[in-house]
Amino acid sequence: MSRFFIAIALAVLLSACGGKQYSAPRNLDDACAMQSERPKYFAAMRATERKWGVPVAVQAAIIHAESRFIGDARTPVRYALGVIPLGRQSSAMGYSQALDGTWDEYKSETRNRRADRTDIRDATDFVGWYSNKSRERNGIALNDARNLYLAYHDGHAGYARGSYNAKPWLIKVADRVASRAAMYDRQLRSCRRW
Repeated sequence: MSRFFIAIALAVLLSACGGKQYSAPRNLDDACAMQSERPKYFAAMRATERKWGVPVAVQAAIIHAESRFIGDARTPVRYALGVIPLGRQSSAMGYSQALDGTWDEYKSETRNRRADRTDIRDATDFVGWYSNKSRERNGIALNDARNLYLAYHDGHAGYARGSYNAKPWLIKVADRVASRAAMYDRQLRSCRRW
């Protein structure tokens, strides 16, 4: 019987070693430290910058605002009467917090049918793709983190209508995204290793 438990313990241990890393980097306020800790994140963002033209700092600031770099992030569950679960607030998930419908559109347009919202390469590519759509549809510059985030959050049509103007909290978040993008850009210029 003890061999059985040892075999199960060993199987659990081995499966834990092969899993994806979904936790956030330790210091989200230091792009250089993040780059040292998670070089794959920055390799993915550099590839997206080359493909879509969205600066690494802008991608990082958007992902920070959406998921704090938690790969399997999901929206909270809603409850009725405080105890009856009604489901999640939305279908958003992963690093990019992409909604199901938008993610499906991305996969179809990019022919990346195996894309996974919990994969940093796919998530950064999504941010680049969506930002590029924001440039095409709304004329937003690819280095304009504030307005890219407003379009990212409210959608292209919502951004065009100015729906964010009725959401002071969202404007504050977008301002923080712009500040974080500028901070990340300064930091990356001082420690750039690529």
